[in-house]
Amino acid sequence: MNLPNYFLADLPPEATLSAQLIREACQTLRHNRKRYLVERSTDSLIDTLSEVARQWLEPDYALRQMAIHQGPAVTGFSPNTLRRGLDSFFSQVTAKNLQTLVVQELGHLRRLDDLVATSEEERGQRAALAHGPEFLAHITAGNLPNPTLLSIVLGLLVRSAQFVKCASGAAWLPRLFAHSIYEVEPKLAACLEIAEWPGGSHLLEDALFAEADCVTATGTDETLAAIRHRLPMKTRFLGYGHRLSFGYITRKALSGVAARQVVADAAGDVAAWNQLGCLSPHVFYVEHGGGNLAEQFAAQLAEALAQRETTEPRGPVPVQISAAIATRRSFYQTRATFLKETQLWCSPESTAWTVLYEADPRFQVSCLNRFIYVKNVANLTEALHGADAVRDQISTVGLAASHAESKDLALKLARWGVPRICPLGQMQHPPLTWRHDGRPSLGDLITWTDWEQ
Repeated sequence: MNLPNYFLADLPPEATLSAQLIREACQTLRHNRKRYLVERSTDSLIDTLSEVARQWLEPDYALRQMAIHQGPAVTGFSPNTLRRGLDSFFSQVTAKNLQTLVVQELGHLRRLDDLVATSEEERGQRAALAHGPEFLAHITAGNLPNPTLLSIVLGLLVRSAQFVKCASGAAWLPRLFAHSIYEVEPKLAACLEIAEWPGGSHLLEDALFAEADCVTATGTDETLAAIRHRLPMKTRFLGYGHRLSFGYITRKALSGVAARQVVADAAGDVAAWNQLGCLSPHVFYVEHGGGNLAEQFAAQLAEALAQRETTEPRGPVPVQISAAIATRRSFYQTRATFLKETQLWCSPESTAWTVLYEADPRFQVSCLNRFIYVKNVANLTEALHGADAVRDQISTVGLAASHAESKDLALKLARWGVPRICPLGQMQHPPLTWRHDGRPSLGDLITWTDWEQ
């Protein structure tokens, strides 16, 4: 299947982008928004987006097949990793979930359509209209596709013309998603542009920034600071920096028949998108309960990752990443020879997966690609003390606990500052309504008009 040239990302590799081409593309997007998007109702947009998502869940859908069969060579993810990740995302993009998102963040389903009021606002004789930026530019990271796909969905809901600038080699899945929107509704896709170029191409980026009313960016804190510095004063900036996540597993969660499922859930979180996202765990803290429960969990997790490698292989990684994993393994192998507080399990003759047990509760940043630390702690207080150095960077905590103890643990995590707490096994699969980094994903994009009657 060959894709038609609807977007800049469809151009052949030898094509050269220029600042003038970017400016013209931006102006076209603004024009198309006025013609095809700004007057659309929320209901009609939700119907279109949920239909696009429904098609992506069909096993025989041509663009899905293209993503799964050709995607490994482009993205580095195995077919099963792509299949699981795409299913997780598109199963969330339903009419019900989109409606819930709008009401959750804007208070009323028709808030983007008209001056409307909730019952509380009616009593105060007030109404309000929410509206998104006319032109929205996204600067995306190259590690995972789902955040970019969600940004596109949110931008369409708020009626924004959108230009998605992908990192080099990262436009494959966003490009396919844009084509799927075109198949369902070409006029809606005409309000969207997908392009890719190397970071630091200032002439192209300056042309884009000059046109944008709002810029979203995902990347390192240094990347975000550099982008913010270059934006015109009038341009709103929404940055999503580097974040870390971990899991916490209580002694009660590992008692009885539930233990096997906890191990499987933990392995799923490590394997999802090859552990490359901000929501992926770097560390699992395990309550020892006065015994060697954490060591047992680490050994079982190693077995689960070895089994998963047979059904959902990690796939090849660049030489420098493989070398970094090998170097870190070597360091801990030496330590394990002399210290019983350190143990290592790893895939033979490859760097496909690594499990490292340490009694030391200090948070360790993983080199990812299915490299996970298991830490031995007495309780959540000790785990949080161990993670205190990265407290401001934590995104998600995956929790495995008994029903009786879950709420108290969640409350303690919330007060410590964790933006998202979820069941273990769901760390890399947030609901559509989640608040990214503790912020309203839809609400961040909009501005308000209040009408006092």
